[in-house]
Amino acid sequence: MQILIIEDEVRLAESISKWLKSENYSVDIAHDGKQGLLKMINKYDCIILDIMLPEISGLEVLKTLREKKNKTPVLMLTAKNTTEDKVQGLDLGADDYLAKPFDFEELLARIKSLIRRSTYSDVILQIDSLIINPQTKQVTRSWEDITLSSTEYRLLEYLMRHENHVLSETDLLEHVWDHNYDGFSNVVSVYMGYLRKKIDKKFPKEKPLLQTMRGLWYKITNN
Repeated sequence: MQILIIEDEVRLAESISKWLKSENYSVDIAHDGKQGLLKMINKYDCIILDIMLPEISGLEVLKTLREKKNKTPVLMLTAKNTTEDKVQGLDLGADDYLAKPFDFEELLARIKSLIRRSTYSDVILQIDSLIINPQTKQVTRSWEDITLSSTEYRLLEYLMRHENHVLSETDLLEHVWDHNYDGFSNVVSVYMGYLRKKIDKKFPKEKPLLQTMRGLWYKITNN
């Protein structure tokens, strides 16, 4: 599942991102309202939105989002905790509200609750006989369970949500790995190799789904 964090406090945004990634979520970050709106060309399961943002306020971002008929669940995250702020955010279409400082466990519980109520998150992802249930994080192919690490799962889910899209190594690093990950230069190709063993090579009678193209571009497809 994919989460968008729109928060101008860099350390807080990175802390939330690291926490969510440890729970197998894919995370994007924007540090101002304008950047946040630009990122919304992607599909997200939940948006964590601060009210006090540079460029465009969180409330304006929310208003624009709802005017475009985007129904992605939005959790308002802000230092403001007045009834007026809550009412204004909820009136504009926010789904929940959490004031700073907050407990990460409570934030996670609220995110899970919002996603459960979202129609989009209930959609089972399937390509050929490969199936992911985003709610349970169960992965199967040809009715056989596949055990993945947290990173392998995030990578596979992101690929499946972008079926037939050609994705660069940079795309995958930004959406699946922490921005400040301590890794080696070919981490994406290595993990694609791990997935290929578990998804394709383990099922020789099935059609291979994972593709690597010249120039470190990747995609998953049944074509």
